[in-house]
Amino acid sequence: MDIFQNLALGAEIAFSLEGLLFCFVGVLVGTFVGVLPGIGPLAAISLALPMTYYLSPPVALIMLAGIFYGAQYGGSIAAILLNLPGTASAAVTCLDGNQLTKQGRAGVALFTAAIASFIGGIVAIFMVLGFTPVIASFAMGFGPVDYFSIMLLGLVAASTLSVGSPLKGMAMVIVGIALGLVGTDETSGALRFTFGALALADGISLVALAMGLFGVGEILANLGQESHTPPKASGLTFKSMMPKPAEWHGLLKTMLRSSGIGTFVGALPGSGPAIAAFMSYAAEKKLAKNPEKLGQGELRGVAAPESANNAAVQAAFIPTLSLGIPGDAVMAVLLGAMILHGITPGPMLITSNPEMFWGLVVSFGVGNIMLLILNVPLIRLWVRMLSIPYHMLYPAMLFFICIGVYSVRSSVFDIYTALFFGVIGYFLIRLRYPAAPLLLGFILGPMMEVHFRRALLMSRGDYMTFFESVPSTAFLILSMLFLLLPIWTMLRKRSARVRRSREADRSF
Repeated sequence: MDIFQNLALGAEIAFSLEGLLFCFVGVLVGTFVGVLPGIGPLAAISLALPMTYYLSPPVALIMLAGIFYGAQYGGSIAAILLNLPGTASAAVTCLDGNQLTKQGRAGVALFTAAIASFIGGIVAIFMVLGFTPVIASFAMGFGPVDYFSIMLLGLVAASTLSVGSPLKGMAMVIVGIALGLVGTDETSGALRFTFGALALADGISLVALAMGLFGVGEILANLGQESHTPPKASGLTFKSMMPKPAEWHGLLKTMLRSSGIGTFVGALPGSGPAIAAFMSYAAEKKLAKNPEKLGQGELRGVAAPESANNAAVQAAFIPTLSLGIPGDAVMAVLLGAMILHGITPGPMLITSNPEMFWGLVVSFGVGNIMLLILNVPLIRLWVRMLSIPYHMLYPAMLFFICIGVYSVRSSVFDIYTALFFGVIGYFLIRLRYPAAPLLLGFILGPMMEVHFRRALLMSRGDYMTFFESVPSTAFLILSMLFLLLPIWTMLRKRSARVRRSREADRSF
């Protein structure tokens, strides 16, 4: 059966009345769930799982997948308008998206996010269709040393996300890793750094940490101002939402490049859209002619993470469907949903259930088109959120933050945790320390520790094992370059200042 016959088989499922209806329901629910800070696709998919018992397995998976990638765009809306990342990957979008909102370009930022998400999804679909066997076999060959090295690369790259000093970024990464150590040790089962608090046995909640640093911290920072004037939200037309002609060329390059990064990272088991968003932003900052503009309200800073995270979400189905290895917690729930429906993910899935695999792939294209048609007209509605007086808006924001944090683990302690990190986030904003690297350190730290231990156990304590794998060696070399490049740039700037100073002295 060739590729066209497979696509025709998938189109029968995706373009059926039931397939179109539940694809639309999925992307609609996902968008609104993404907008609500702290809820996230994991909670939404978990709540929607009982509904799928009455649907056929392919249609059920189409709806759940729609919630997943729909939430990626929805998360960017709250991140851009309110500096509240609805999903972990949207934390990167906050860096430039919210700055654009403060500059009165919220409509342009949202339009760019919609187009970037669409292009990321479409590029991922074509790469999944053409390179699924290659990517799956490459990812299958990854061992603990490779995973450790690529995560180390992500952490080192995260330190360069800061607008200011790279040293501050690295310090935040280290703080994030330290926070990730709290809880139960995955290897020994011993409690670490819980200080007798049983509520910390499962570790610090990711949602509580993210909502506290980005949500509550931003609210406290704005409350500290004597007056809050929302950006202008009226008079928004389709023409005014379009980026300037000079910006389009660079944006398209960024979207295509970041889509490729997102597809590659998403196809690796154990990674996810958050890692893809961070890596694409770091790559964009390294390749930009004026990297200092990123973080100050640059459209490329919105296009890069939004292309990457949407591509990663759809590429994440490669290891889940072909290998039975979930990329993250959301994919684990989707894996459980397939098992509940009697479907066994693995190498035989494509041959034993071709209608499910190809129906899902075709539905990705349908869902991305639905998202574009749905969200571009709604940009005016989202931007009108800015006209709400801030003294009325922030209580609602705090309410949704508390509801979102509580819904994940049904723990009041997590609400207090979010408020605590909100105070920390307030001081980080005042001291100009970046919070995004801290979040990535928190996510990757525990995973990196597990792979580091496994690698040393398999090599009986030989540290040279990290240089025996070609991918691992390449990732470690890149990490070293990321560390040395800021130092070289700093020395070059210092040398230029000294040279200018000497020339000035000679002129006198």
